[in-house]
Amino acid sequence: MNSTQANRRLGEALRRRRRSLALSQLQLCDLAGVGPAFLYDLEKGKPTVRLDKLLAVLEVLGLGLELVERGDVLGVASNLGEGRK
Repeated sequence: MNSTQANRRLGEALRRRRRSLALSQLQLCDLAGVGPAFLYDLEKGKPTVRLDKLLAVLEVLGLGLELVERGDVLGVASNLGEGRK
C-alpha cells in the first residue's frame, strides 16, 4: 500500500468512527480543538497533517496510534522500541 492509499484509508476510518458516534464534523472539531478545514482535509486523506491535531481527533474518537514494525524499509533495519546505545 502506498502512502496515498494509506492516507485515504485513515481518513475513511476516521469518518466512519465519527459517524458511528453520531458526531458532526463541527462537533468533533469543537471537542478536539481543531478547525473544520483540518478535519475535512484529514477525512479526505490529505498527506500533510499536524500530528498533534491528529492525536487530538483520535483521542476524542476513542482511538489511538500504534506503530507496527513491517521489517526492513529501504534496506535499513528498524530499531523501534530498542532504544539507543
